Amino acid sequence: MDKRFTEPNFTSYFLNKSLESTTAYKESVEHGVKIIIGFFENMTQPYMGLSPHEQLVAFKKLDYVPEESSSMERAMKLIQEFVMKNTLSITHEHCLAHLHCPVLLPSLIAEMIISATNQSMDSWDQAPGASMLEQCFSEQLCKLFGYNDEADGIFTSGGTQSNFMGIMLARDYYCSKNLQWNIQNQGLPVEASRFRIICSEAVHFSIMQSASILGLGQNAVVHIETDEDFRIRVGALRETVNRLKNEGLLPICISATAGTTDFGSIDSLKELAELCEEHDIWLHVDAAYGGALILSDQHCSKLSGIERADSITVDFHKLLFQPISCSAFLLKEKSRFMLMNLNAEYLNPESNRKLGIIDLVYKSIQTTRRFDVLKPFLTLQMLGRKKMAEFIDYTIYLAEQTAIMIEDNPKFELAAKPNINTIVFRYVSGFRNEKIPKAEWENDINRSIKLELLLKGKAVVGQTVVNGTNYLKFTLMNPLATLEDMKKLLISIVSCGVEIEQRLLVDVVS
Repeated sequence: MDKRFTEPNFTSYFLNKSLESTTAYKESVEHGVKIIIGFFENMTQPYMGLSPHEQLVAFKKLDYVPEESSSMERAMKLIQEFVMKNTLSITHEHCLAHLHCPVLLPSLIAEMIISATNQSMDSWDQAPGASMLEQCFSEQLCKLFGYNDEADGIFTSGGTQSNFMGIMLARDYYCSKNLQWNIQNQGLPVEASRFRIICSEAVHFSIMQSASILGLGQNAVVHIETDEDFRIRVGALRETVNRLKNEGLLPICISATAGTTDFGSIDSLKELAELCEEHDIWLHVDAAYGGALILSDQHCSKLSGIERADSITVDFHKLLFQPISCSAFLLKEKSRFMLMNLNAEYLNPESNRKLGIIDLVYKSIQTTRRFDVLKPFLTLQMLGRKKMAEFIDYTIYLAEQTAIMIEDNPKFELAAKPNINTIVFRYVSGFRNEKIPKAEWENDINRSIKLELLLKGKAVVGQTVVNGTNYLKFTLMNPLATLEDMKKLLISIVSCGVEIEQRLLVDVVS
């Protein structure tokens, strides 16, 4: 007999009903809260950590799998030294590079409950109440987007997974309906080489990634030019659909965007829905970013027509202020989830369905899955739709006012007026030299501004390229930021641009 296990005492290591366990848990949480509060209280810049090279040198020295245990104090000291000191402060008013939001307090409470209870959302017997909550929340979310009782949804890890599911189901539905072909059992049909997915040139990269993973190849994705507002040109789209059909190709899906990553542009969903209905093509709407507008009385009309889409992606970890990850995939006809249904006797036997037992795994490409729906559920219970809409409306107002400041400043050039709350603009140089083309010179400066502000910890600003030209980008996801904060940041960008310009001028002269 192994003497180690004659009287094992692991109680304090796992959360359970014993006083020893709950006391240890409270102490652990207190240690964590102390570090978190300290981080936010001492936050003076969006980033105060090491450079990538310095990080690599420091982190390589850590022992990641130590043989023996150590105290909570020592472990937390490592977290403080290596993680917290090199953590980006997303709540800082000058952290605005990406669709990366500060998080609401109710969602942090939900995260504690999620991790402590550790429900697994694949089968009802692993998450009874959690499964029912997600099912009912998803049904009401469908109603919010204008779907009827025939719709359904599932929570996912993010927009990329939701978009993947939209493209996958469009492919499988086309095969089932038009080719009487079951991809689950038979694999890709010979016609798959002629399948085409149509989208704008401003589409998220996950659409191309999905086509690649699904065996269709990135060449199956047909990009349509955008208009001056970076929305898909419907006329060009219509011509492309007709051309593809005349060439013997098979348009199986049109992927629209409600909130492009750079400009927040929203395609004309009504017109796209009409076109798809006319040609019997699946319409998927990537509303990972713009879907949040559905809560806003002031801005929800921008999503008009989304209720006619066959599938929708919406992220809660963008403009709905939830911790990563938290996304949903909505399907207009819930019966189409059966295209991906598989039953495993140990997990979700067919008999469960007959008994009314909800095993959510049948409509997910994940098996083990977190109880992420609790975050938006608790947030909405505590704050309500109207308060959430206030946050969203304010960030859009802030973007509009900041864009006006940029447009009025001769040191900047605004690429386009904001559609939601992203602003694309560039620093304009006053330098003129026949040896260096103006466009090349300004591209170098704008690239350098972004990197210099980041490495100095002054600001985390985005960057993008539009028609071969480098631009800076603000993504104003933070309701705590003010117009005065934006004014100060623009002054910093001008100062940084001038400094870089002067350094480059010295290099040119020398």
